[in-house]
Amino acid sequence: MNLDQLTTEQRNERTMNLDSLSIHEAAVLMNDEDQKVATAVAEALPSIEEAIAKTTASLKAGGRIIYMGAGTSGRLGVLDAAECVPTFGVSPETVVGLIAGGEKAMIHAVEGAEDSLTLGPTDLQNLQLSDKDTVIGIAASGRTPYVIGALDYAQSVNAATVSLALNQNAPISDHAQTAIEITVGPEFLTGSTRLKSGTAQKMVLNMISTISMIGIGKIYKNLMVDVQPTNEKLVERSKGIIMTATDCSYEVAEKTLAAANQNVKTAIVMILTGVNYEEAQAKLQQANGFINKTF
Repeated sequence: MNLDQLTTEQRNERTMNLDSLSIHEAAVLMNDEDQKVATAVAEALPSIEEAIAKTTASLKAGGRIIYMGAGTSGRLGVLDAAECVPTFGVSPETVVGLIAGGEKAMIHAVEGAEDSLTLGPTDLQNLQLSDKDTVIGIAASGRTPYVIGALDYAQSVNAATVSLALNQNAPISDHAQTAIEITVGPEFLTGSTRLKSGTAQKMVLNMISTISMIGIGKIYKNLMVDVQPTNEKLVERSKGIIMTATDCSYEVAEKTLAAANQNVKTAIVMILTGVNYEEAQAKLQQANGFINKTF
């Protein structure tokens, strides 16, 4: 598939005169273009839901979600993976973001990394990829060799595979069990896939990680009960979550959080069921981490 055939590389007829627009005109036009993204993502919900079923199954089996991409696509995967740690209290090994060229590529372009069919498999071998894992290859163009090589290797070890592209009939779709293809139309700035394409990718990754975590008991109602209180703001948020979940006072929330060794979920179970720390831990273990199954 040549670049000139890709929707993401087409010129947007509405923005031909960007360099002549006022700040207001450009902002209004860009905002209008951005509003198309959520609608485009909605059209891909069936395949997104299929992907979430795979990632949830992986997590339940003790496997991992592994994002892979180059450039903006890779950075968005790394970002989503990193944010799962404080938000859901998982280890950094549970959701992993790999970018072609490694950590250096988060800031600087690494020559030729995304064009390699062998670099992706090597990165997955270094992670000791197994059939419990789900690999999600992300590429706005839908044709990145780094991603294609990774997906092929993942399939060879019977890992679940998902592709995420911003073009229809994307080559990477042929290398994954579940193909997510989203069309947001030509970019505001021709070929700049960090714009609408990147926004769509971020929305999909948010859905995959968040709903997968819901599926393994990382939330109670709509609260982040596995949040890690690693700074002052998050400590106060943790107390607020406990108060909201149990309708207790600030003082009770503070005291119980301390008694629960700063574990929000355990503190909530202690209050809701009237048990001590050890008993709350046991209840959660028996309920596979779901608070709503402890009473």
